Amino acid sequence: MGLITNILFPVSFSPSCVAMAPYVKRAAAIFGARVSLIHVFNPASYSGFEQYLRRPEEIAQDHEEVARQRLDAFLAAQFPLAEYQRIVVPGDPATEIAQAARSGFDLIIMPTHAGTFRRMLLGSTTAKVLNDADCPVATSRHAETIAPRPLEHRVWLCSIGLSRDSERVLRFAHRAATDAGSQLIIIHAVQAADPKLPVQLDLQEQIQSEERRQARQRIDELQQRVGSSTAVRVAVGPVKEALLEAARRFDADALLIGRSPQPGVHGRLRDLTYAMVRDSPFPVMSI
Repeated sequence: MGLITNILFPVSFSPSCVAMAPYVKRAAAIFGARVSLIHVFNPASYSGFEQYLRRPEEIAQDHEEVARQRLDAFLAAQFPLAEYQRIVVPGDPATEIAQAARSGFDLIIMPTHAGTFRRMLLGSTTAKVLNDADCPVATSRHAETIAPRPLEHRVWLCSIGLSRDSERVLRFAHRAATDAGSQLIIIHAVQAADPKLPVQLDLQEQIQSEERRQARQRIDELQQRVGSSTAVRVAVGPVKEALLEAARRFDADALLIGRSPQPGVHGRLRDLTYAMVRDSPFPVMSI
């Protein structure tokens, strides 16, 4: 069985959702996965006039029926109702999406509303899903009115930070890239002694330092445990800028990054993860 067999596609009926649909279809085809569409509606979004005339439970039922009809009709040509499950639930969108994903989904694919997401990341539904969901989440900030570039069989990048969680991240990336028939490349950033120096990337193996040598050795050990033998690129500089510069050097389908396995006190996402999702030149799959 493949790594990804069930994909959850949250739908808010926005232009970005319409634009994201071809990307979702392509991802499903590559992984041989099923897709389910989910829409979360607000059961309390009724007017005072409605509340005056009818009981709240009747109004909520009507709103659910309207939401279900809209979801059934949404992109019916691309996602025929007979082939693609629809899920309609009331409540907070991020909470319900994360909860639904726990019922057997391997991946959530959802767009970010480009300008808003960049400025208001912490308050967005997508950011909350990234923090709350247990399964990987693929996002793209390039889906406001046009679809992100479709997945093909190009390079997949995996950002490794050499933490205790790095083996889990690399193992997932290795399996996912193998299933997708893509080349996997590991990128790792070494903090420069002088943060003012420009980012250096060892595409020609020209950067020599003890930190780089140790990083290479640890990554080699990780790859042995995972069963991977992929290429490694080490960037030297401020970590965020170094990783983003490394990503920009490749014609890649996706950037895979790690999240904390558990929400914890500070949540799954750290500042670096937010920055990578926000500024990556192509879609990010956070694991």
